[in-house]
Amino acid sequence: MKTYILPSLKLTFILIIICAVCYPLLIAGVAKFAPGGGKGVTVSVNGKVVGYENIGQKFTDDKYFQGRPSAVDYNAAGSGGSNKAPSNAEYLVQVQARIDTFMMHNPDVKKSDIPAELVTASGSGLDPDVSPAGALVQVKRIAKVRNLSEEKVKQLVAEQTQKPLLGFMGPEKVNVLKLNIALDLLK
Repeated sequence: MKTYILPSLKLTFILIIICAVCYPLLIAGVAKFAPGGGKGVTVSVNGKVVGYENIGQKFTDDKYFQGRPSAVDYNAAGSGGSNKAPSNAEYLVQVQARIDTFMMHNPDVKKSDIPAELVTASGSGLDPDVSPAGALVQVKRIAKVRNLSEEKVKQLVAEQTQKPLLGFMGPEKVNVLKLNIALDLLK
């Protein structure tokens, strides 16, 4: 028995050192070289931090583009999805309420033209991006509220659209926070 206990205790101690000390230090060291130094990429306007590039925020005012709904009310400390199936009655009521709210704020948009991403929450509940279609469907409302031409707002969406990595990896996307900041900076 002694021949098994001592080696197993040594192995346990070695694995604790590797998994609980060395690995976290290695990951923290690698993170220092990532954008934001491992603390997230902040977005600043006039020297004031207004949000994080990779965490969605709630925009409810009609003069701003709205992002994906959040199942966790944009709480980054407790990210997560709703875990409800598309056939769940409660979920369907929630999605219908989001559709109704969207159509109330965007009366010129047909229900069939609303991208699913604008009425369904993402898996993390913190998605900061929408597709170009998700932004373009809101252009008419933004232009009207801000007294801008639709073409000018469409041009802004096009300028803020991020292409896929290396031209083919992932979809085109628009960061809603950056788009709204650019919108505020329009003259």
